[in-house]
Amino acid sequence: MSVADDPVRWTVLFSGMVQGVGFRFTSERVARRFAVDGFVRNLADGRVEVVAEGQPSEVGQFVAALEEAMGGYIRERRCVESPGTGELRGFSIRY
Repeated sequence: MSVADDPVRWTVLFSGMVQGVGFRFTSERVARRFAVDGFVRNLADGRVEVVAEGQPSEVGQFVAALEEAMGGYIRERRCVESPGTGELRGFSIRY
């Protein structure tokens, strides 16, 4: 397996009008279409955090599909990529 095939973890912080608009539920629904594990949660400062792990192409496609679905509510996106840990199973909403 090459480095390009190694699982990655993206931690994405979305800001804008992202709470109270179904962002978490949409994230969970969109994640079902991709081979990603992770979670989504609201943050106290009004942002939404999405953590997704999987193959780079799957994670990228998931985030792109989420941005397409919720783009009207997103003002800014900040993403940090790190190696996948394998500790996450499935994709869920955290409270």
